[in-house]
Amino acid sequence: MNLSDSQTGGAELDFPRRISAMEAVLTHLRQAIERGDYAVGDKLPSEAELCRRLEVSRPVLREALRALQTMGLTASRTGKGTFVISSGPVEDPTFGDYAASDLLEVRRHVEIPVAGYAALRRSAEDLDHLSHLLERMERETDTTAWVAMDTLFHLAVAQAARNPVFRRVIEEIRDALARQSAFLNELGGRREQSNREHRAIVEALADGSEHDAVEAMTHHLERVETTLTSIVRPATADDRTTVPTEGGQQA
Repeated sequence: MNLSDSQTGGAELDFPRRISAMEAVLTHLRQAIERGDYAVGDKLPSEAELCRRLEVSRPVLREALRALQTMGLTASRTGKGTFVISSGPVEDPTFGDYAASDLLEVRRHVEIPVAGYAALRRSAEDLDHLSHLLERMERETDTTAWVAMDTLFHLAVAQAARNPVFRRVIEEIRDALARQSAFLNELGGRREQSNREHRAIVEALADGSEHDAVEAMTHHLERVETTLTSIVRPATADDRTTVPTEGGQQA
C-alpha cells in the first residue's frame, strides 16, 4: 500500500485526506502502546531500530515520537531514550505549559468576543495587515512557516480589538497556540480548512459585522476542537491497521 494512496475521512466537506508517513507511524506506535506491546516503564526501541522496522526516515520517526509525547504517552530522557509513561487512552494532550482543554476554554472566552470587538474597532491598517498575512498563509506550503503566521494572525485580530489586555492574553498562550497548530496540521490536515476559516474572519472584520465575526471565530474554534478530538480519541479494534511505510510496504 503506497502512502500516496492512503486516505481518511476529510475535513469540513468530507473530502478524502491523504495520510502522511508520520501519521501512519504514530498510529502504529500508539496502538502498540495501547494494546500493551510496550508497557508503562518500557523503553521504546532506538530510533535506528524503529526506522529499520518501519522503513521510514529518521525525521518522519522523530515527528511521530514528538506527537506521542504531546499525547502524554511517552517521555524522552536525555541520553537514555524514549519511555512509555501511560498506556492511554489519550484524553487531554499538553501544548507547552497548557492542557488542550484549558487552552480551548480560554480561547472560547477570549478570542470569540475579541473578534466581535475587532469588527467594530479595526482600522484600515489592521485590515491591510490581516489581508496580506492571510494571502501569505494561503500561498505557504511549509508547515513551520505557516504555523508562525497562524499565531501572528490571531495576534493581529487581538490587536484590531484595540484593547492591550486581549493582546497580552494571546501573547501569553502564543507558544501553546503554535504547538497546537503544528499538531493539528501534522495530524489533522488543518491548513487549508484553517485558511478558509481565517478568510471568513477577515471578511467579517472588513464588513464591520460584529455578529459575523463572532460566528466566524466560533466556527473556527469549533473546528479546532473537533479535529483535536478526532486525533486523540482512543483507537478501537476496528481502527487498528498495519502501518504503511514510505516505500509503500506495510510493516
